Amino acid sequence: MAFLGAQASDITPQDQGAGAPSAPLCPSVLQDGEEEEEEQAETYLCVLWHSGCLGIVYYDSADSTIYFLPDTPDCDNLKLLQRGLEISKQRILSGNFSFMPESLTSTEKILFLSSIIPFDCPLMVQALGGLLKFLNRRRVSVELEDGSVSVPILGFKKFVLKDLVSIDQDTYSVLQIFKSETHPSVYKVASGLKEGLSLFGILNRCRSKWGEKLLRLWLMRPTQDIEELNSRLDVIQFFLLPQNQEMALTLHGLLSHIKNVPLILRRMVLSHTKVSDWKILYKTVYSALGLRDTCRSLPQSIQLFQDIAQEFSDDLHHIACLINKVVDFECSTAENRFTVRPNVDPDIDEKKRKLMGLPSFLTEVARKELETLDSRIPSCCVLYIPLIGFLLSIPRLPFMVDPSDFEIVGLDFMFLSEEKLHYRSTRTKELDSVLGDLHCEIRDGETLLMHQLQCQVLSRGAVLNRVIELASRLDVLLALAGAARDYGYSRPQYSPKILGVRIQEGRHPLMELCSRTFVPNSAESGGDTGRIKVITGPNSSGKSIYLKQIGLITFMALVGSFVPAGKAVVGAVDAIFTRIRSCESISLGLSTFMIDLNQMAKAVNNATEKSLVLIDEFGKGTNTVDGLALLASVLRHWVSLGPSCPQIFVATNFLSLIQLQLLPPGPLVEYLTMETCEDGNDLIFFYQVREGVANASHASHTAAQAGLPAKLITRGLEVSELIGKGKPIKPDRGLLKENQLENCQALVDKFLKLDLEDPELDLSIFMSQQVLPTASSIL
Repeated sequence: MAFLGAQASDITPQDQGAGAPSAPLCPSVLQDGEEEEEEQAETYLCVLWHSGCLGIVYYDSADSTIYFLPDTPDCDNLKLLQRGLEISKQRILSGNFSFMPESLTSTEKILFLSSIIPFDCPLMVQALGGLLKFLNRRRVSVELEDGSVSVPILGFKKFVLKDLVSIDQDTYSVLQIFKSETHPSVYKVASGLKEGLSLFGILNRCRSKWGEKLLRLWLMRPTQDIEELNSRLDVIQFFLLPQNQEMALTLHGLLSHIKNVPLILRRMVLSHTKVSDWKILYKTVYSALGLRDTCRSLPQSIQLFQDIAQEFSDDLHHIACLINKVVDFECSTAENRFTVRPNVDPDIDEKKRKLMGLPSFLTEVARKELETLDSRIPSCCVLYIPLIGFLLSIPRLPFMVDPSDFEIVGLDFMFLSEEKLHYRSTRTKELDSVLGDLHCEIRDGETLLMHQLQCQVLSRGAVLNRVIELASRLDVLLALAGAARDYGYSRPQYSPKILGVRIQEGRHPLMELCSRTFVPNSAESGGDTGRIKVITGPNSSGKSIYLKQIGLITFMALVGSFVPAGKAVVGAVDAIFTRIRSCESISLGLSTFMIDLNQMAKAVNNATEKSLVLIDEFGKGTNTVDGLALLASVLRHWVSLGPSCPQIFVATNFLSLIQLQLLPPGPLVEYLTMETCEDGNDLIFFYQVREGVANASHASHTAAQAGLPAKLITRGLEVSELIGKGKPIKPDRGLLKENQLENCQALVDKFLKLDLEDPELDLSIFMSQQVLPTASSIL
């Protein structure tokens, strides 16, 4: 099975990819206010599935890079795909990729690409061949270019899908990992959305766009890779030390100058480079060298510092020196084109000298021309116009009315512009032959130098891409360190040999920012006891917040961030499932309760003993008895799994679940409640979790807080008490209008006395004379 398609997205690889001294002078010519351009990224994905194996490659237009997922065949019988495999290999080997060294022979090209692409993965190779064909057919990013211009591909990078924690979109929404809101500015209404109060919003302190993009990727792809998580935490912990805060500020300043280098490299491939691109590239390279020198002074035991110190090679210094030596930023900005510094090319310097000396020279030529012209002509001048050459210009005289009047002996008329007549004379023709088109020749020479400089930069594109990868990683970890310092987070511990989580003094990372005081709570799940925590308590006592903070602390630990807790130990977690809020949508065509059932079905069908399941008020969307029965049956199913039971936290107001003993007794089930205290008619919330079971939901207290009338709350308590005692519910005469019950009874008696078989009966008269007059006293 094969699939090929395109989708706008922001996909970034997880793993590193392959493709390919002293700092330069400070780039004082650059302005801090300059902004890098952003383009809508598009991703083109090719998937090939065969014999239980998967091969995936995709092209990301944001950095003009192809990413591939190596396949692991479970069957050697791939004869049916052999032909497509050979065609795909030839298509790959015949590609002209900008990151490859020039002048490679066919054999050398095979060896070079083999060091990057695993050709022993046939499904991936075929998917890659199909993607290359699709990109060339669609001419992605080069639709308006000449047919000889190929799609820019700046490198190949590998990505993996192992060790990822499964989290669905409902969980991301209910935990507020991301939250998009309409931008309040009228100038940005059409440009998209802004981030609201969310985990991403409070953690995102990145100084570069690529850092922000990587942080979003990490949040979208939490991992179980303990080594990777600890490597992230090591960097965060280093920057949290008081003596390293100044170092963090220095790195933050350098990272703010790391811009969109892949976009610039793609423009270089297409020869679309702008003056601002050279400025941004120079500033980025200069800042990368600053990052390298700074990281060389940091402990090399931390892998990220070691990678930056080693992989930010002298190629960066070479690029910075070349740009600084060749590009005249001041003149380039003034003329809005690429301009070369003096003493770079003698031929260009000589032509510029001649061009600068032209005004005084042309004044002398014009004086000599005026001596030979008709005495009626008061003045003249000699002009140089690029692409046209040197022309003699004289003012239009009153007698010059018709075009025939423009003719002057010894001069060739060219054109009339702004009451000025332009001619070619013997001297201007001589100037054209001697001096030539100086302006165009200078531009051609500078364009050639720009092309040579672009080739030098592109040949070192691999190190520039590596700069973006490592700098964005450092940017994210500095952002996480800043959040951990400001909010008082602590380093989590990982113990893959245990199941569940152990959280001491945990806090909700978003709620604690919105409330004056926040009461921390601990949570423990795992082992052979207490895998199912049933949490009861009054409405508004904090049950939902408790569930969400457990999910968020676990999630943050699996991202490699410090967590809002006194101490947290996270065991093996392979997925987080939630049934907390119904994500309603008219387009789904499903009822609210059906959406709840779908969320619960995901957890029941997919959760393992390593999964964390958070359930809040499941069953409230239908009949009370049916909802209670469904909740009990789901929990009994998980209890029956024994050692394979997931780690479950369920909050409910179905007190009958405990009172009727619907769950089997055993060590797997543990009951918790939110602590409260009644003070007369007031209910005091402590927001503290303890062992036990709530004795009431105290819905009346919540109703009073919501502003319901007191008489309705009192009536609700009476009805609740009658239902609890199994007694009939009688109407409350205090809530009826005066004589309303008697009037209703009289109207009913009139209907009962009605003889429908009487042929003289007129129902319309009966309704108008007997029923309608009494309606106002009843309704």
